[in-house]
Amino acid sequence: MNTLRIGLVGFGVIGQRWAAAFAHAGHDVQAYDPGGDREVAFQESLPSLMADLDGLHGPQAAPGRIRLFKTLADALHGVGFVQESGPEDLGLKRKLLAEIEEHVADDVVIASSSSALLVSDMQADCRIPGRIVLGHPFNPAHLMPLVEIVGGKATSPEAVATARALYDAIGKKPVTLNREVTGHLALRLMGAMWREAIALVRDGVASVEDVDRAFIYGPGAKWTLQGAFISNQLNASGMDDFLKKYGPTYEAIWDTLLDARLDAETIHAVVESTKAAVGGRSQDELRAAREAGLVALLKTVAERGAL
Repeated sequence: MNTLRIGLVGFGVIGQRWAAAFAHAGHDVQAYDPGGDREVAFQESLPSLMADLDGLHGPQAAPGRIRLFKTLADALHGVGFVQESGPEDLGLKRKLLAEIEEHVADDVVIASSSSALLVSDMQADCRIPGRIVLGHPFNPAHLMPLVEIVGGKATSPEAVATARALYDAIGKKPVTLNREVTGHLALRLMGAMWREAIALVRDGVASVEDVDRAFIYGPGAKWTLQGAFISNQLNASGMDDFLKKYGPTYEAIWDTLLDARLDAETIHAVVESTKAAVGGRSQDELRAAREAGLVALLKTVAERGAL
């Protein structure tokens, strides 16, 4: 894919990491944030973001230029693709997407980073709703390869294909949903697992440390490389054999899965057990360890992963 001029609307944590990812892949980035000037903070963090991407993809000979503008019109002048990363507020999104349309050509695809809102609701006030898609990244957005793509009721298949091709070209691993669901794909999978994890901690079955340890050193490592389906079929002679052998066990587990609501008692139990697992380490320490580990882990997945 040829390099593009990328318009970024919303330049908080997500927008800044999108900027690094696009620029590292060679695209020029033009950004705007209605909340004010984020230039100083971004310039301080940019070397670290680009170093992360160098570690993951290798140094780039000609990274794109990243510029911040004071007006939406200036930021979107001449762009070939827009990534919107504003707050999770439906009224604001509808207004913002319609405003973005006023400053870009009719064939420019506009992708939203929204983590929970439905595209059909967001595109309702747009002049050309067919070009609005979801392009939801996974945190930290500059490193994590996953981008979830889904169109709304009025979105054209061409817009979905254009977004997927661009994300592919910058080294992401996009997935396309065939229809809209609340929470998209990854958050639904996480939500199902985390509900059980919280309930287990709440009911005193295990601590936060041991629940997380069970996942990290159990299915987590295998699923990271091969996903749940391929990984599980290797526990038998194939998926058909696995389901015959272990299907009753899973059905018995499903029949006894716990429910969880975030009431005061549950929150207290989870918070206190999490504090014990953290063991005094700061957020910055944990975040730095995560970022450093992700680079090595994702390089291994790129070399050995099944998908």
